[in-house]
This record gives sequence, structure tokens and C-alpha cells, in this order.
Amino acid sequence: MSESYLTIDADLGGGVEVELEIKRSRFLTTLRRVEDEASARAIIDENRSRYHAARHHCSAFVLGPDGRTARSSDDGEPAGTAGIPMLGVLTSNALRDVVAVVTRYFGGIKLGAGGLVRAYSEAVAQAITTVGTRRVELRALLTIEVPLATIGPIEAALRDLRLPSGPIVIVEGIDWGETAVVTVAIPVAARDEFDAALASLSAGALTASVVGQRWVDVR
Repeated sequence: MSESYLTIDADLGGGVEVELEIKRSRFLTTLRRVEDEASARAIIDENRSRYHAARHHCSAFVLGPDGRTARSSDDGEPAGTAGIPMLGVLTSNALRDVVAVVTRYFGGIKLGAGGLVRAYSEAVAQAITTVGTRRVELRALLTIEVPLATIGPIEAALRDLRLPSGPIVIVEGIDWGETAVVTVAIPVAARDEFDAALASLSAGALTASVVGQRWVDVR
């Protein structure tokens, strides 16, 4: 499994809505970031209810860091002219954890199979361009126990720390007690780099312990 993937530049549940008009047909695209199939289908149902006068609510979604779950629907359009092209735009942009719904209001002029493929593809591509993308990385969670007397400069150094290979260290939080326990998130493959950096900024006084992993948005 990859240790990073792309999604749209939005928090869970967020996204963008754009409109495209082609030969008087209106294509309303909703592009949202979701975490599971239930959430994706809820967005599809939401659009179907909101734009109930429209005949077609075509959709596509890709889920999981490896994109293993991928679904599409033509929703009454000629087979292969809507859902699959929409899905193709999502996968060609390497996007994950995203659902696209394109609602079409027919304008009276038939577009033909090729015209529909181009229209649905363009609708999703326009939405992606509008919202942008964001990288999500699998990060190791490490804790560092720091004496209270030195937490100020150590915390400041960690929050400004960029590892030699480029990633920024993310300070997840601090638990306060007799000592300060700092939790940081670093790329899984950057453990040696971080240990060296931590030894340098603490004159060898501090070490880190791995406590887990999680996916982290990297803006």
C-alpha cells in the first residue's frame, strides 16, 4: 500500500459545486471528500432529493488509500456515457476518498454519446480544477517526554522542524503532567531523520517512541 495519496483540497464532507452549460443542457457538479461508501451514497441521495426535477444524477466515487473501492452510475444516460467517464477523470487525477455527482437538466438538444462523454468528463474536470488537490500521508505517531523546564524551546523547535528530505514535522498535541509529553507525526520512512534531528536540537537528551500511525493531511 502506498504511504500517500491525493484527495480534493477540502476537509471531510467539504468540496465544491460548479455548473457547466452545453447546448442548453445544465450540468451541476457536486464534488465532495468522503471517508466511506455510506457517505458517498448519502451525497448522491442528497443531490437526487435537492434537484428532484432533474432526470439524471450520474455519479462516481473512489475510496481508500489504494483506490480499491470504485463505483460509477449512468443513472439513465446511455450506458458508458456518464459514470465511467466521470470515474476516469477521478482516477486519471489519482484522487481518492472523493465522490462526484453530476446532475443534468436536459436543454432540448441531444448531445449524442460522444457529446455526453465529453460533457460529463469536462464537468468533473472543471470541479477538480476549481477545488484543487491535497496530499494525505501515512504518518508515524511518536511521543517525546520533555522536562517542563525545557518544553518551551523544544516545542518551538519541533513546530518549526523540517526534515532534510523535505517533510514538515506536525505537532499533534502536548499532554501536561510532571513532564510534557509531545506527540508528533512524521512520515513513516523518515524515522531515522527525525531521531537525528531530535538528538541535535536536544543535545542528545531526548528520544522518541512510536505509539501508532494515522493518515494526515499535508497542505
